[in-house]
Amino acid sequence: MSESKPNSYAGIIGSCDIMQRLFALIDKVTDTDTTILVHGESGTGKELIARAIHSQGPRRDSPFVPINCGAIPAELLESELFGHEKGAFTHAIRTRQGRFELADSGTVFLDEISEMSPMLQVKLLRVLQERQFERVGGTQTITSDFRVIAATNRNLEDEVSEGRFREDLFYRLNVIPIEAPALRERTADIVPLVNHFIQKFNQSKRRRITGVSSEAMGCLLRYPWPGNVRELENIVERMVILAADKEIAVSDLPVKIVQATGLSRETVDEIPDLGFSLNQAVADYEKKLIVQALNQTGWVKNQAAQLLGVNRTTLIEKLKRYDLVKPLVTMTE
Repeated sequence: MSESKPNSYAGIIGSCDIMQRLFALIDKVTDTDTTILVHGESGTGKELIARAIHSQGPRRDSPFVPINCGAIPAELLESELFGHEKGAFTHAIRTRQGRFELADSGTVFLDEISEMSPMLQVKLLRVLQERQFERVGGTQTITSDFRVIAATNRNLEDEVSEGRFREDLFYRLNVIPIEAPALRERTADIVPLVNHFIQKFNQSKRRRITGVSSEAMGCLLRYPWPGNVRELENIVERMVILAADKEIAVSDLPVKIVQATGLSRETVDEIPDLGFSLNQAVADYEKKLIVQALNQTGWVKNQAAQLLGVNRTTLIEKLKRYDLVKPLVTMTE
């Protein structure tokens, strides 16, 4: 296929191979009512995937109803899911519809499904099987036409083996599993994500950040991002607000990112009493990042330039400036 890869899909930014496979899988499941389980680390965008599935399918004009099962106390979650009748419990001053009822003809997104209590797991299994339920304190059976997408940052098979999650519910949910990839698995998307978040926060925070220096982008590309895209977004927001200049520099990055990518705290925060050459220090660090990127990509300049967030021509100019050439491979007899 000769067409260039799109940079985004239904609000999800990404053009690397792993994201293209994700987008292709979403395309395959949008026109069905099959239950989907999205699993992945915190901050990987599991709700964005659920919203993309909903927005690309035949239910797009009906409600998308999310609920975080881990953010609501167990004693209130049943009412949130199924609704309650007036007087069902203290403070139930009026009848209220639950999320499954509100999602009629649409999609229910059950985030952090692993946090659901065993009692509610039993009730949820019945709802998934029959598409019927009763409000808390009620006797009338309510039927609702909804699709369920669940998500978790835990390994549900481990939860099942340890007795914390019902095996029959796991199989009911895990009809089509979808993996939300960690950001460290798609570093090629960091540059477009950073640019997207800069534009977003320039608008919302009334700033005029023009971009990120190649040295700072090199740090962002090599940081492991344990908090994934959510962490990246939060850090870009902070840098947009606090940056000393219109271009985000290494000095604007959190110390933990700089340290994790090869610089020591002393390099960042302390200057020797006799001073030192700033230009030389920056040049040495830039050279180090370029060599690391080239080694990581097998000296494929296009890929190395993408990792560093620079144009290929810029990379070639820097290779000439630093007199960097691909090392010869010697053959031993």
